[in-house]
Amino acid sequence: MNTPRKPSHPTPPARPEGEHEVKGVPFRDAGEAEQEAPPTPAVASAPPRVTWQKLTILPAVLAIGLLITWLWFRNAELDSIAENALAGGIVWLRLRQHIELTVISTFFVLIIAIPLGILLTRKKLRGAAPVAMAFANIGQATPAIGLLALLVIWMGIGMRAALFGIVIYAVLPVLSNTIAGLKANDPTLLEAARGIGMSPLGVLGKVELPLAVPLILAGVRTALVLNVGTATLATFGGGGGLGDLITTGITNQRMSILILGSILTVALALLVDWLASLAELLLRPRGLEVRS
Repeated sequence: MNTPRKPSHPTPPARPEGEHEVKGVPFRDAGEAEQEAPPTPAVASAPPRVTWQKLTILPAVLAIGLLITWLWFRNAELDSIAENALAGGIVWLRLRQHIELTVISTFFVLIIAIPLGILLTRKKLRGAAPVAMAFANIGQATPAIGLLALLVIWMGIGMRAALFGIVIYAVLPVLSNTIAGLKANDPTLLEAARGIGMSPLGVLGKVELPLAVPLILAGVRTALVLNVGTATLATFGGGGGLGDLITTGITNQRMSILILGSILTVALALLVDWLASLAELLLRPRGLEVRS
Protein backbone atom coordinates (compact mmCIF):
# COMPACT_ATOMS: atom_id res chain seq x y z
CA MET A 1 0.00 0.00 0.00
CA ASN A 2 1.30 3.41 -0.92
CA THR A 3 1.60 5.79 2.04
CA PRO A 4 0.83 9.48 1.37
CA ARG A 5 3.94 11.54 0.98
CA LYS A 6 4.47 14.42 3.34
CA PRO A 7 5.07 17.82 1.77
CA SER A 8 8.71 18.87 1.80
CA HIS A 9 7.81 22.33 3.24
CA PRO A 10 5.45 22.77 6.14
CA THR A 11 2.33 24.72 5.45
CA PRO A 12 2.70 28.25 6.87
CA PRO A 13 0.31 29.10 9.67
CA ALA A 14 -2.70 31.14 8.82
CA ARG A 15 -2.11 34.88 9.25
CA PRO A 16 -4.57 37.15 10.93
CA GLU A 17 -6.85 39.08 8.68
CA GLY A 18 -5.22 42.25 7.34
CA GLU A 19 -1.63 40.89 7.58
CA HIS A 20 0.34 40.39 4.37
CA GLU A 21 3.82 39.31 3.46
CA VAL A 22 6.39 41.08 1.34
CA LYS A 23 9.55 39.08 0.62
CA GLY A 24 8.87 36.84 3.55
CA VAL A 25 8.38 39.73 6.03
CA PRO A 26 4.88 40.07 7.43
CA PHE A 27 3.45 43.56 7.82
CA ARG A 28 0.13 45.12 8.60
CA ASP A 29 -1.98 47.61 6.76
CA ALA A 30 -1.21 51.25 7.50
CA GLY A 31 -4.64 51.77 9.02
CA GLU A 32 -4.23 48.89 11.43
CA ALA A 33 -0.71 50.01 12.31
CA GLU A 34 -2.00 53.45 13.18
CA GLN A 35 -4.78 51.95 15.27
CA GLU A 36 -2.41 49.71 17.19
CA ALA A 37 0.33 52.38 17.70
CA PRO A 38 0.51 53.61 21.29
CA PRO A 39 -0.98 57.07 21.77
CA THR A 40 1.51 59.94 21.83
CA PRO A 41 1.61 61.49 25.29
CA ALA A 42 0.27 65.03 25.39
CA VAL A 43 2.91 67.71 25.79
CA ALA A 44 2.37 69.60 29.03
CA SER A 45 1.82 73.30 28.46
CA ALA A 46 4.25 75.68 30.12
CA PRO A 47 2.96 77.08 33.41
CA PRO A 48 2.07 80.77 33.35
CA ARG A 49 4.83 83.08 34.42
CA VAL A 50 2.55 85.28 36.51
CA THR A 51 -0.13 83.60 38.59
CA TRP A 52 -3.35 85.26 39.68
CA GLN A 53 -2.12 85.23 43.28
CA LYS A 54 0.92 87.26 42.24
CA LEU A 55 -1.28 89.72 40.40
CA THR A 56 -3.95 90.24 43.03
CA ILE A 57 -2.87 89.56 46.63
CA LEU A 58 -0.41 92.40 47.24
CA PRO A 59 -2.39 95.07 45.32
CA ALA A 60 -5.51 94.07 47.25
CA VAL A 61 -3.68 94.33 50.59
CA LEU A 62 -2.28 97.74 49.64
CA ALA A 63 -5.69 98.98 48.47
CA ILE A 64 -7.33 97.88 51.73
CA GLY A 65 -4.56 99.46 53.81
CA LEU A 66 -4.76 102.76 51.94
CA LEU A 67 -8.55 102.77 52.19
CA ILE A 68 -8.38 102.26 55.96
CA THR A 69 -5.79 105.04 56.23
CA TRP A 70 -7.95 107.41 54.19
CA LEU A 71 -11.03 106.68 56.30
CA TRP A 72 -9.07 107.17 59.50
CA PHE A 73 -7.47 110.40 58.29
CA ARG A 74 -10.81 111.74 57.07
CA ASN A 75 -12.39 111.29 60.51
CA ALA A 76 -9.33 112.44 62.45
CA GLU A 77 -9.51 115.74 64.30
CA LEU A 78 -6.90 118.08 62.85
CA ASP A 79 -5.93 121.35 64.46
CA SER A 80 -5.09 124.50 62.51
CA ILE A 81 -1.39 123.62 62.28
CA ALA A 82 -2.07 120.21 60.73
CA GLU A 83 -4.68 121.64 58.39
CA ASN A 84 -2.30 124.34 57.17
CA ALA A 85 0.47 121.76 56.68
CA LEU A 86 -1.82 119.69 54.43
CA ALA A 87 -3.66 122.50 52.65
CA GLY A 88 -3.53 123.11 48.91
CA GLY A 89 -3.17 119.50 47.82
CA ILE A 90 0.25 119.21 49.44
CA VAL A 91 -0.10 115.43 49.93
CA TRP A 92 -0.53 114.73 46.20
CA LEU A 93 2.29 117.17 45.40
CA ARG A 94 4.71 115.40 47.75
CA LEU A 95 3.66 112.00 46.46
CA ARG A 96 4.22 113.09 42.86
CA GLN A 97 7.63 114.51 43.76
CA HIS A 98 8.59 111.26 45.46
CA ILE A 99 7.61 109.23 42.40
CA GLU A 100 9.57 111.59 40.14
CA LEU A 101 12.66 111.27 42.34
CA THR A 102 12.40 107.48 42.25
CA VAL A 103 11.80 107.16 38.50
CA ILE A 104 14.45 109.68 37.40
CA SER A 105 17.12 108.35 39.76
CA THR A 106 16.43 104.75 38.69
CA PHE A 107 16.72 105.75 35.03
CA PHE A 108 20.16 107.26 35.60
CA VAL A 109 21.24 104.27 37.70
CA LEU A 110 20.37 101.93 34.83
CA ILE A 111 22.10 103.92 32.09
CA ILE A 112 25.22 104.24 34.26
CA ALA A 113 25.54 100.89 36.05
CA ILE A 114 24.59 98.38 33.33
CA PRO A 115 26.85 99.73 30.54
CA LEU A 116 29.65 100.23 33.07
CA GLY A 117 29.23 96.65 34.29
CA ILE A 118 29.40 95.38 30.70
CA LEU A 119 32.57 97.37 30.00
CA LEU A 120 34.24 96.15 33.20
CA THR A 121 33.77 92.51 32.14
CA ARG A 122 35.51 93.03 28.78
CA LYS A 123 39.09 91.83 28.53
CA LYS A 124 40.68 95.27 28.12
CA LEU A 125 38.94 96.87 31.13
CA ARG A 126 38.67 93.84 33.40
CA GLY A 127 41.52 95.11 35.57
CA ALA A 128 39.60 98.29 36.42
CA ALA A 129 36.66 96.40 37.92
CA PRO A 130 38.04 96.35 41.52
CA VAL A 131 38.61 100.12 41.41
CA ALA A 132 35.09 100.82 40.14
CA MET A 133 33.58 98.49 42.73
CA ALA A 134 35.57 100.22 45.47
CA PHE A 135 34.15 103.61 44.46
CA ALA A 136 30.62 102.15 44.32
CA ASN A 137 31.08 100.65 47.79
CA ILE A 138 32.27 104.01 49.13
CA GLY A 139 29.15 105.66 47.72
CA GLN A 140 26.84 103.24 49.53
CA ALA A 141 28.91 102.98 52.71
CA THR A 142 28.70 106.76 53.21
CA PRO A 143 25.68 107.71 55.36
CA ALA A 144 22.97 108.98 53.05
CA ILE A 145 22.25 112.11 55.06
CA GLY A 146 25.95 113.01 55.18
CA LEU A 147 26.33 112.43 51.45
CA LEU A 148 23.30 114.63 50.79
CA ALA A 149 24.69 117.38 53.00
CA LEU A 150 27.98 117.38 51.08
CA LEU A 151 26.12 117.49 47.76
CA VAL A 152 23.96 120.40 48.94
CA ILE A 153 27.10 122.34 49.90
CA TRP A 154 28.57 121.63 46.46
CA MET A 155 25.49 121.87 44.21
CA GLY A 156 23.08 123.98 46.23
CA ILE A 157 19.59 123.28 47.55
CA GLY A 158 17.13 121.60 45.19
CA MET A 159 16.13 118.41 43.49
CA ARG A 160 19.39 118.11 41.54
CA ALA A 161 21.49 117.46 44.64
CA ALA A 162 18.94 114.94 45.91
CA LEU A 163 18.92 113.07 42.61
CA PHE A 164 22.71 112.98 42.50
CA GLY A 165 22.86 111.52 46.00
CA ILE A 166 20.19 108.88 45.29
CA VAL A 167 21.98 107.75 42.12
CA ILE A 168 25.32 107.42 43.93
CA TYR A 169 23.65 105.43 46.69
CA ALA A 170 21.87 102.97 44.33
CA VAL A 171 24.57 102.28 41.71
CA LEU A 172 26.25 99.48 43.69
CA PRO A 173 23.56 96.72 43.54
CA VAL A 174 22.99 97.11 39.80
CA LEU A 175 26.70 97.35 38.99
CA SER A 176 27.71 94.39 41.16
CA ASN A 177 24.88 92.19 39.87
CA THR A 178 25.67 93.05 36.24
CA ILE A 179 29.32 92.09 36.71
CA ALA A 180 28.43 88.95 38.66
CA GLY A 181 25.83 87.87 36.09
CA LEU A 182 28.20 88.27 33.14
CA LYS A 183 31.06 86.54 34.95
CA ALA A 184 28.84 83.59 35.87
CA ASN A 185 28.23 82.64 32.23
CA ASP A 186 29.61 79.26 31.17
CA PRO A 187 32.82 79.86 29.14
CA THR A 188 32.09 76.84 26.94
CA LEU A 189 28.83 78.43 25.77
CA LEU A 190 30.63 81.64 24.88
CA GLU A 191 33.34 79.72 23.07
CA ALA A 192 30.71 77.76 21.13
CA ALA A 193 29.01 81.01 20.11
CA ARG A 194 32.30 82.39 18.84
CA GLY A 195 33.00 79.09 17.10
CA ILE A 196 29.87 79.37 14.94
CA GLY A 197 31.02 82.77 13.72
CA MET A 198 29.15 85.18 15.99
CA SER A 199 30.69 88.62 16.43
CA PRO A 200 31.60 89.92 19.91
CA LEU A 201 28.50 92.13 19.93
CA GLY A 202 26.40 89.18 18.84
CA VAL A 203 27.77 87.01 21.64
CA LEU A 204 27.08 89.81 24.13
CA GLY A 205 23.55 90.53 22.95
CA LYS A 206 22.36 87.00 22.19
CA VAL A 207 24.22 84.87 24.74
CA GLU A 208 25.83 86.78 27.60
CA LEU A 209 23.15 89.34 28.47
CA PRO A 210 20.17 86.92 28.22
CA LEU A 211 21.93 84.53 30.59
CA ALA A 212 22.73 87.37 33.01
CA VAL A 213 19.22 88.88 32.95
CA PRO A 214 17.98 87.25 36.21
CA LEU A 215 20.86 88.66 38.27
CA ILE A 216 20.68 92.07 36.61
CA LEU A 217 16.95 92.34 37.25
CA ALA A 218 17.46 91.36 40.88
CA GLY A 219 19.91 94.25 41.23
CA VAL A 220 17.48 96.66 39.57
CA ARG A 221 14.74 95.56 41.95
CA THR A 222 17.00 96.21 44.94
CA ALA A 223 17.95 99.64 43.58
CA LEU A 224 14.31 100.61 43.10
CA VAL A 225 13.42 99.88 46.71
CA LEU A 226 16.57 101.68 47.88
CA ASN A 227 15.60 104.73 45.83
CA VAL A 228 12.14 104.92 47.37
CA GLY A 229 13.62 104.87 50.87
CA THR A 230 16.50 107.25 50.13
CA ALA A 231 14.17 109.75 48.42
CA THR A 232 12.60 110.51 51.80
CA LEU A 233 15.89 112.22 52.74
CA ALA A 234 15.57 114.63 49.79
CA THR A 235 13.57 116.92 52.06
CA PHE A 236 16.76 117.89 53.91
CA GLY A 237 18.19 119.22 50.64
CA GLY A 238 15.04 120.94 49.44
CA GLY A 239 14.16 118.14 47.05
CA GLY A 240 10.59 117.57 48.27
CA GLY A 241 8.95 114.16 48.43
CA LEU A 242 7.09 112.35 51.15
CA GLY A 243 9.94 113.10 53.53
CA ASP A 244 8.44 116.58 53.88
CA LEU A 245 5.33 115.10 55.49
CA ILE A 246 7.41 112.95 57.84
CA THR A 247 9.64 115.82 58.97
CA THR A 248 6.64 118.13 59.34
CA GLY A 249 4.92 115.60 61.57
CA ILE A 250 8.07 115.19 63.69
CA THR A 251 8.94 118.89 64.06
CA ASN A 252 5.35 119.98 64.76
CA GLN A 253 4.57 116.89 66.85
CA ARG A 254 1.55 116.01 64.75
CA MET A 255 1.20 112.24 64.70
CA SER A 256 -1.50 112.29 62.03
CA ILE A 257 0.83 113.89 59.47
CA LEU A 258 3.72 111.62 60.49
CA ILE A 259 1.60 108.47 60.14
CA LEU A 260 0.21 109.59 56.78
CA GLY A 261 3.67 110.25 55.33
CA SER A 262 5.07 106.99 56.69
CA ILE A 263 2.20 104.84 55.39
CA LEU A 264 2.38 106.42 51.94
CA THR A 265 6.14 105.79 51.80
CA VAL A 266 5.78 102.15 52.84
CA ALA A 267 2.91 101.59 50.38
CA LEU A 268 4.94 103.13 47.54
CA ALA A 269 7.96 100.95 48.36
CA LEU A 270 5.82 97.79 48.38
CA LEU A 271 4.12 98.78 45.12
CA VAL A 272 7.45 99.44 43.41
CA ASP A 273 8.83 96.13 44.66
CA TRP A 274 5.73 94.32 43.34
CA LEU A 275 6.05 95.95 39.91
CA ALA A 276 9.75 95.09 39.81
CA SER A 277 9.00 91.46 40.70
CA LEU A 278 6.52 91.27 37.80
CA ALA A 279 9.10 92.72 35.42
CA GLU A 280 11.64 90.21 36.74
CA LEU A 281 9.30 87.33 35.90
CA LEU A 282 8.19 88.63 32.51
CA LEU A 283 11.65 89.62 31.23
CA ARG A 284 13.38 86.42 32.29
CA PRO A 285 14.24 84.32 29.19
CA ARG A 286 12.02 81.25 28.94
CA GLY A 287 15.02 79.02 28.29
CA LEU A 288 16.21 79.66 31.85
CA GLU A 289 12.97 78.54 33.47
CA VAL A 290 12.98 75.26 35.35
CA ARG A 291 9.90 73.17 34.49
CA SER A 292 8.65 70.46 36.78
